[in-house]
Amino acid sequence: MNNTIVIIGGGVAAVNAIKSIREVDETSNIYLIMNENNYPYYRIRLTKGMFDTLDINKLMLQKPEWYEQNNIHLYLGREAVAIDTDKCEVSLDNGELLGYDKLLLANGASNNIPQIEGIEKENIYSIRKLTDIEHIRSSVNDKNAILCIGGGVQNLEAAWAMRSQGKNVTIAEFQDRLMPRQLDAKASEILKKAVLDSGLQILLNTEVTKITGSKEANGAVTKDGKLIECDMVIYSVGVRPNVKLFENTSLEINRGLVVDSRMQTNIENIYAAGDVAETNGRVGGLWSIAMEQGKVAGKNISGIEANYIGVTPVTNMNAFNLSVFSIGDIDENNATHILREESKEEGSYQRIFIKDNIIVGAIVIGDTKNNTLIKKFIEKKTLLPSMDYDNITVQDFINSLRNN
Repeated sequence: MNNTIVIIGGGVAAVNAIKSIREVDETSNIYLIMNENNYPYYRIRLTKGMFDTLDINKLMLQKPEWYEQNNIHLYLGREAVAIDTDKCEVSLDNGELLGYDKLLLANGASNNIPQIEGIEKENIYSIRKLTDIEHIRSSVNDKNAILCIGGGVQNLEAAWAMRSQGKNVTIAEFQDRLMPRQLDAKASEILKKAVLDSGLQILLNTEVTKITGSKEANGAVTKDGKLIECDMVIYSVGVRPNVKLFENTSLEINRGLVVDSRMQTNIENIYAAGDVAETNGRVGGLWSIAMEQGKVAGKNISGIEANYIGVTPVTNMNAFNLSVFSIGDIDENNATHILREESKEEGSYQRIFIKDNIIVGAIVIGDTKNNTLIKKFIEKKTLLPSMDYDNITVQDFINSLRNN
């Protein structure tokens, strides 16, 4: 008997779930509800080319014909407003009811709104959707001073894009260095120097408490009273899972929707994947995690047993004339050996973290040619041959990997 499968959310988790379902089930009805008018697209590319030509056809996860070929009933620009888990029905914002046999909740997360006085003023943006980029681009021409609140990857890419347009850019970061979760202290310093050399200003250990201006932002004030001149603000201070839709249901919610290793919620025929899902007390928040969780959810929805066992976190950034790569566990306290190499002349830095003859993490700034090889060894947890880690260069170590 054919099932009716309803998917709420149009991100990479949803698309990968559909792929998994259609690998074994070509006939069940699949309904995809997405609250944007565009087909599902690569959100992670939004800040990587903010001022490039916005061609949705190049951003799409799949071409429109793929949905037709896979018999997907698309509800673009529609919002799910209620779920009745007893009747197995989803209510849409146009009054339509969709019944389901199985339901996948993949409606992602929203950007946190910082507790800053005046954050609701005009010319203040946060980037989550394609329309956010469109709004920024439509109003930036007459703006000269941009304040980026938050020093994570997305805001750094946005800051670089703004600087590339000749804007004066200030980055205000609450913590004592840039990208502390992805980089060690030395790598953060190298990144900081590249940012400063590109003509931006960095304010570390800085908390913005107020945005000034009557209607539009015209400045900001920090906790210690420093005034920052700006006529546009872009903030990125983390995300929160979109769980409001489920608050009047019997679905278990902590930070996100609580799921087991099969991506199944506490209700047997309802699954969750991506930024809205919480596994082992953690919410993913990474593209690669959403991809894998979507695959696992799709397999289980179609009756194929699969378990989510986690994904190695990976960060790639190309900005400020610098390539930054971070992967895996970069806590030196968890490593038994650490290889390190730096060349100030070439602007490169490499640090490889090894635990019990297995590479568990790496930081690479500069040359990217070995990143794929390092990633493969980490993800496969390949056991390394015995070697003298205290007396081997990073390059010789990489050469040994190629010969392994």
